[in-house]
Amino acid sequence: MQFVLPDDRRTQDLVAVLMSLPSGKVVSYGEVASDAGHPKQARFVGHILAKYAEELDIAWWRVVNAQGRLVPGLEVEQSRLLLAEGVMVSNGRARRTTENS
Repeated sequence: MQFVLPDDRRTQDLVAVLMSLPSGKVVSYGEVASDAGHPKQARFVGHILAKYAEELDIAWWRVVNAQGRLVPGLEVEQSRLLLAEGVMVSNGRARRTTENS
């Protein structure tokens, strides 16, 4: 059976932003939602990552909460993946990047 992403604009917009995150870029769930044009959908970004990251090969480790905290229960794996991309990780937090950094 072939995977098919739901055909709703919100999901499509959020997935497009998630798929465009380059190596070494770290953003918050809220930043993804805002960049996709759905600023109040930060929690839905987490839902999409939990449900579709594996099927769509989304770099889920590049998304953290607003304080930079890593995903609970996946801190070791997320830290390893971020460090491999040159991202600073300390005390369970990743340094978020901006357009200018």
